[in-house]
Amino acid sequence: MSTAPKSEYLFSQVHQPFFLSGIFFAVVVMLLFMLGYRGILTLSVDPMLFHSYSLVYLVFTQFFTGFIFTTFPRFCQSEVIEKRYYMRTWKFQQAGALIFLSGALFSSTLLYLGVVVLLYANFMIVSRLKKIYDATPEAMRHDPRWILVGFAMGFVAHILFWFAFAGIDNSAVAIAVNLYLVYVTFAVGQRMVPFFSHSFEPKDERFAPMVFTGLFLKVLTVNFGWDTIEMFVDLLLGLYIAQEVMRWRLPWRGSPAILQILHLSLYWLIASLLFGALAKLIEIVGETNLLQLDTHMLSLGFVTTMLIGFGTRVTLGHSGQPPHADATTLKVFYLLQAVVIGRILFSLFVGFGANTFWMFDLSVMLWLVLFIFWGVRFGPVLYSGKKLS
Repeated sequence: MSTAPKSEYLFSQVHQPFFLSGIFFAVVVMLLFMLGYRGILTLSVDPMLFHSYSLVYLVFTQFFTGFIFTTFPRFCQSEVIEKRYYMRTWKFQQAGALIFLSGALFSSTLLYLGVVVLLYANFMIVSRLKKIYDATPEAMRHDPRWILVGFAMGFVAHILFWFAFAGIDNSAVAIAVNLYLVYVTFAVGQRMVPFFSHSFEPKDERFAPMVFTGLFLKVLTVNFGWDTIEMFVDLLLGLYIAQEVMRWRLPWRGSPAILQILHLSLYWLIASLLFGALAKLIEIVGETNLLQLDTHMLSLGFVTTMLIGFGTRVTLGHSGQPPHADATTLKVFYLLQAVVIGRILFSLFVGFGANTFWMFDLSVMLWLVLFIFWGVRFGPVLYSGKKLS
């Protein structure tokens, strides 16, 4: 590691290197996916499987690690995670990501090696969270328990991806998206969004386990192809979450923009499930394929919006700046909504037979612009603690 002051600052707080790496790989893996999906670049693995795995474990897991290594010890009133440990985890994640991408381009053997290295980094994350959780008093374990469950499901899905790449198993994607990406984001959001919003409604201790149960049932229906049952699971789960979020009475008018972003992410979760039920009905009745519309609404509308909101708040707050979204930051947020809407329209148009694959290129380009814009805006803050003007 360089002894330059800026480099020292980069590694001084756990979220900084992980966030920067997440931004970098968000651009790289989406660009490779677009080229592979379009047939411009030949990948050693199915482009759709590459798309799912790389986004989950090369992009979102980077952000998740930086955020949860920062907040989980606070939830449990534990000592912070020492620099030696999080730096070791970060190095394994970067090495695994680079080996995996090299393998996707040149060699399936390298690809499997990259998965092994990333799986070890994933194990380091879960084992440290488990160690912190085990030392937590029982009275404080409720929310950390369900966050840990989400990370554990991500580790299980990670193992299953090995078999997916070998063509043996196809359950990894549904587990990784619903029980890891969506559930971890939900488990953190349902604790922190009401707190930040000064909602004083009593907490329903059944909420987190009930949502996990609903998402678990959704995964079962997806993996067994029970489309009609999946439709009803999505509908009931969406209505259940909507009822609980309404009970929180989150204030919209007068709330800071950064809080409105977090509120909107919860509304995207509800909309994704309800609209997903409608999309499944359309697919069943119309015998069409809407190209994983509900999955993309969840991962883009809910997970990525929450990620942008929390990521911005943590980046600013931990650099000694007010955790507020200024006009430039709001442009990042608006761009993300354009990404979500563009991906929805792409699924709908293609599903109904329109020749609009140019919208695929557009949605990918919007994603790339989004993370490049976010990186240009907040990269200097993460790297050197630069104050925003």
